[in-house]
Amino acid sequence: MLVQLAIRDIVLIDRLELGFSEGLSVLTGETGAGKSILLDAFSLALGGRGDGSLVRHGEGQGSITAVFDVPADHPARAIARAAEIDTEGDLILRRVQVADGRTRAFVNDQPASVQVLRAIGAALVEIHGQHADRALVDPATHRAILDAFGGLGTLGAEVASAARAVRDAARALDAQRARIEAARREADFLRHAVEELGKLAPQPGEEESLAERRAAMMQAEKVASDLSEAFDAVAGNSSPVANLSAAVRRLERRAAQAPALVDPPVKALDAALVALDEAREALEAAIRAAEFDPRELEAVEERLFALRAAARKYDVPADDLAALAARYADDVAAIDAGEERLAALETALAAADIAYRDAAARLSAARRAAAERLDAAVQAELPPLKLERARFITQIDTDEGVRDAAGFDRVEFWAQTNPGTRPGPMMKVASGGELSRFMLALKVVLADKGSAPTLVFDEIDTGVGGAVADAIGQRLARLAERVQVMAVTHAPQVAARAGAHYLIAKEPVPDSERVATRVMPLGDAPRRDEIARMLAGATITEEARAAAVKLLEAAR
Repeated sequence: MLVQLAIRDIVLIDRLELGFSEGLSVLTGETGAGKSILLDAFSLALGGRGDGSLVRHGEGQGSITAVFDVPADHPARAIARAAEIDTEGDLILRRVQVADGRTRAFVNDQPASVQVLRAIGAALVEIHGQHADRALVDPATHRAILDAFGGLGTLGAEVASAARAVRDAARALDAQRARIEAARREADFLRHAVEELGKLAPQPGEEESLAERRAAMMQAEKVASDLSEAFDAVAGNSSPVANLSAAVRRLERRAAQAPALVDPPVKALDAALVALDEAREALEAAIRAAEFDPRELEAVEERLFALRAAARKYDVPADDLAALAARYADDVAAIDAGEERLAALETALAAADIAYRDAAARLSAARRAAAERLDAAVQAELPPLKLERARFITQIDTDEGVRDAAGFDRVEFWAQTNPGTRPGPMMKVASGGELSRFMLALKVVLADKGSAPTLVFDEIDTGVGGAVADAIGQRLARLAERVQVMAVTHAPQVAARAGAHYLIAKEPVPDSERVATRVMPLGDAPRRDEIARMLAGATITEEARAAAVKLLEAAR
């Protein structure tokens, strides 16, 4: 509920702070005192349209702050959390109106968009009055209101789920049809490509491997002759090995005669022979490695060139040819097996559509039963509100071709204001006063069916007599047993039934020629005098005071 409202520099209001409690609160005052200004300011805090003219003359900006105490699981907190706003403690909505027309919005002191502020405000407060822009008159909300009254949440969830299933099945079918159609247009190309790539059988990484092998063979061809010449020098006819070996043997025979002279050269020659043998082995290994079949080089080049030609033809890297071949094969398979898959998807869509129609039909039947109960409940509230000749009608139009998530019903609240007249949408056939009373009757019936925690009624008693005003007051009091109700009223019968009474008046600003709107909570005696004023006018008589006391006693 609304616990505090603070307004700074808005039109005639310079500084105002009000605290509110549960139950029914009324705001009264003479015409022009500023009641509409107060409501306009409150609407601005709830996300209403801004206007630079609302800023008090001579000030750069004005502000409105509304503080709400709501449960932790209230939808308004969920909206704030979805906007990444901290929701600990009270919900505090603040709107700053700049004189140049700009506005800034805040929720719990965090900047927020006006759209977020408006969504949170709509979940917290409903304003009802004699204006088309007030709550409950939008036909787009009537279906949800009827569902809430009838307790049709479970059925509604089933229909929403069935609608999603129909949508998903239709998308899958459309996608399959599009794929088959696209594949059919390229069928000849695809079949040729699958055959060609199938024969080629490309493998990922194959191009790089072939290129490396080709480079290695081409380099080997260049060094093979040099390796052969080196081998001849080390192990061929011109090899020094035989001469060196003979020299070693001759020296070894002389070793006994002069060992100090012979042994060092023999060791050196032995080392040279070992080194030459190692060189021979290395050269043999290199020659073996360099050996290749020219036919292999030809085959590698042909394969490499074929892969690169295919890559150019299909405009993909050679490494992607294998994936491309698989995709083309899938497309061909889709053509070949597509009709079977298409038939399965069509069957799935038909089954989903049957399930939707079944769920939507059950919801539609439940709505019609709930509409009868709602019509009867609202109708019972109309006679005391001087609408005894009027009828409230929940009009349901069904289009079974619709696949909306909320079913195939269109719901709108209609009214017939007099017998013999044509029924029609309430906004079109009811006058401002009649519309307000229809709204009150509807809200009394719907008070425990998902209503906002705070309801504001703006002069809905305008133009009605004492008995009707008293009936309005009774219903506002009944409504206030379940939600917080605030009413701007000119009817003493309504004011007498309030738990809290606020007087709105204009007062001069000290040391200034300006005036300001003040709002004062009234105690017992001032409240009696205000109700007496509402009964008698400017001059309050003892008879008016006595009548006011009777009204207050009767209200208790």
